[in-house]
Amino acid sequence: MLDELCHIYDYNRKYLIHFFRGNDKLDYAKRGPKPRYQGEALFSALRDIWLATDLMCSKRLKSAIPLWLPFYNKPLSQSVKSRLLSISPATIDRLLKPYKRHGLSGTKPGYLLKNQIPIKTNHWDTTIPGFVEADTVAHCGNSLQGDFIWSITLTDIVTCWTENRGVWNKGAEGVVEQIKAIEKILPFQLLGFDCDNGLR
Repeated sequence: MLDELCHIYDYNRKYLIHFFRGNDKLDYAKRGPKPRYQGEALFSALRDIWLATDLMCSKRLKSAIPLWLPFYNKPLSQSVKSRLLSISPATIDRLLKPYKRHGLSGTKPGYLLKNQIPIKTNHWDTTIPGFVEADTVAHCGNSLQGDFIWSITLTDIVTCWTENRGVWNKGAEGVVEQIKAIEKILPFQLLGFDCDNGLR
């Protein structure tokens, strides 16, 4: 009988079963936003555990959270703990997306300066010393917030002569001062200086 009704009236079989039971409206699970995973405490704990697990992927992090949560040293409410334990890998990816996109990089794109700085496009003469590569590294642990030391490294391309200096908070004056100090003690003349956009 159900097959004939489905064929004649083009109804769905499940709908007819519910209809004959006296319930003509199907109780589908309501779609919509799940309980939101918001709040600084939740995000901070998730980010800290993610960093402690060496930036584990979301699927593995989901399995690791119950193991790491008992050792988390900041106080968490029961609500935050339960939300961390029930969070899905997709939600983990969504919450960590802004952090993953930029990572632990201290460089900033220099869009405004690109047209103002003359750039030499031909290759350097790498048979003589004096052409150096420069870079900075943040010694900040897991966070770029607050005050910390940046190391400046200059390496000659030909001789691999390397000089390192430290500067507090990567201020422009401190960086220039340390580069001038390095230039004074180099056993060759500085002919070319190549750096990423993080070295100001």
